[in-house]
Amino acid sequence: MAIVLFLMARLVRELEPDKRFTLVGTAVVVFIFRAIPGTGPGTTWWMIDQLKFDQQFLSILSLIGSTLTLAGMFVFRRFMAERSIAYVVGFLTVIGTILTLPIVSMFYGLHEWTARITGGVVDARFIALIDTALESPLGQISMIPMLAWIANSAPANLKATFFAVMASFTNLALSLSQLGTKYMNDIYVVSREVRDQAAGVIQTPADYSQLGSLLIAQLLLGLALPFAAILFAKVTRFKSA
Repeated sequence: MAIVLFLMARLVRELEPDKRFTLVGTAVVVFIFRAIPGTGPGTTWWMIDQLKFDQQFLSILSLIGSTLTLAGMFVFRRFMAERSIAYVVGFLTVIGTILTLPIVSMFYGLHEWTARITGGVVDARFIALIDTALESPLGQISMIPMLAWIANSAPANLKATFFAVMASFTNLALSLSQLGTKYMNDIYVVSREVRDQAAGVIQTPADYSQLGSLLIAQLLLGLALPFAAILFAKVTRFKSA
């Protein structure tokens, strides 16, 4: 991070003051959005152990997510071109929060209620498939407007360097996200059953009692942190593009 920030400080000197502040504000908004911590592997463990999602079904969810992310970049290209980055991040935050609610609700039995009233049609797998299909197209959209702004505003002889440094900066946000996930898992401890196969003895019992609190805490952070960054860009001189 120190190296990347040093390079950014050197690069922004090449920009005019208004573009300099805009670049910093934009980078902060995108960085915070990508640094949101996740819930960790506990959610997947719970899906496997409690919802009975097998490896094949989880692979299908992953494939849907990857495919629709690429489609989303194409479908939302005009939306990204006509809106500010702060608007795009705010939109993605709200939609992402809404689409997280079904997973949180399933921990408290949503899928059992929907399966009961629909004759088993809308079960846990149905909800997970629909939720993944809706959420996936929004996955990587936040990065595109910032890189487009760099392509348009960076000096012609430094565009590649700007791209490389800003991509490194925003990728560090993913490392911060993983670190935040680790700390959240220290606060809300979720454990999967570990059994000694030879002796048939349970070494670590499964405990998903704190998973609901973990999901809710992650949802609230995912909503609050991006809007705090957007507010920073609105009230300071570091405006967002």
